[in-house]
Amino acid sequence: MEQTKLRALLIEANEDEAAYMSQHLENYLTIRAVPDTLEKLDAQDLSDVEVLIPFIHSRIDRSMLEAMPQLKIIATRSTGYDHIDVAAAHERNVLIANVPGYGETAVAEFTFALLLSLSRKVHLAAPRTRVGDYTLEGLRGFDLYGKTIGVIGAGAIGLRVVRIATGFGMHVLVFDEIQRKRNRLLAEVLGFNYVLLDELLARSDVVTLHAPALPSTHHMLNRDTLAKMKRGSYLINTARGSLVDTRALAWALDEHILAGVALDALEGEEFIEREEELLNQPGNEEKLRLLVNNNMLQRRPNVIITPHIAFNSAEALRRIQDTTIENIQCFIAGDPQNLIQ
Repeated sequence: MEQTKLRALLIEANEDEAAYMSQHLENYLTIRAVPDTLEKLDAQDLSDVEVLIPFIHSRIDRSMLEAMPQLKIIATRSTGYDHIDVAAAHERNVLIANVPGYGETAVAEFTFALLLSLSRKVHLAAPRTRVGDYTLEGLRGFDLYGKTIGVIGAGAIGLRVVRIATGFGMHVLVFDEIQRKRNRLLAEVLGFNYVLLDELLARSDVVTLHAPALPSTHHMLNRDTLAKMKRGSYLINTARGSLVDTRALAWALDEHILAGVALDALEGEEFIEREEELLNQPGNEEKLRLLVNNNMLQRRPNVIITPHIAFNSAEALRRIQDTTIENIQCFIAGDPQNLIQ
C-alpha cells in the first residue's frame, strides 16, 4: 500500500528553491510552496499543515502553532532558531530540526567583504565613480595586515574567520562564552589567543560577531561594553541583530569610539517589511523605534547595512536545501536528526 504523503508548507521560497525541494521530496510530501512569510498567510490556509519548512523571517509563535493543529515537525532552513517559540512547539509535541552547518565559508568570506569595504572605503568610492567623480578626497583607507581582530564566537564560522584573518597577517583574539572549554591545541595551530571579552574589546582594531542569538547574548554589545572598545575601532555583525543594542551603537558612533560599522543583521529586521502594519497597531512603539534607529544608522557614511545576505552563496544555499531534505527524510523514516531540544 502506498504511504500517504504528509502535507507540507514551504515558505519564503523562490521558484528555483521550490522546484528543487519538491523534486527531492515528492515521494514523501505534498508540498505547497509560497514566497511569503508565515504572517502573510490566512489562518485557514495553515490548518492542514503537517510539515512546516520556514526560513528565518517567519515568526513561529504560539498563535501560529495553534493555527497548525496537525503540525508534526518544523524543518527550518537555518542554523539559528530564534524565530521559533521552541517551548510552545515542544508543548505541542512538534519537533524542530535545523541545519547545523552550511555557511561557514559563505559567512566568513562575506565578513571580510564587509571589512574590506569599510577599511578601503569601497562603499563610498563606488557610488562616486558611478557619477564620474574620480577624486580621492576622503577615500584613504588602512591595511588589515598587522591589525588585531577580535572574534566573538568560536564556532564553525568564527574559526573560518580566524583562518582568513591570519592569511591577511592579522593578530587574532577570540572570546567564546558558549564553548567555555578552550581548545588550546586549536588556538596554537590556528594562531589565535583566547581572552576575556573586556580584553578583546580594548585591544581589537576590528571586532566581528559570530555568536548565536540566546538570552545570554542579547545586547552583549551595549553601552557599557561598547564604551570599552578601542577608540577608532570597527564592528562587523554577520550573526544576529539582537547581539547589538542599536541605540548604544549609534551612541558609540557619535562618540567616535567606533570609526565604522558593517551590519548584515539588524535588531528588529523581522519588522522591516511590516512597517505599515506596525503603524496601525497599538503597542508597537518599541518596534517602530527600532526601525527608526535602523533608518538613521543607514544614513551615516561610515555605516554599511546589507539585507542579511552573508549566507547567500549558491553553494551555501544548496547545502541548506540538502540538509533540510535529509532532515525531513529522516523524520519520516522514524530516525529524526538535527533536533533542537
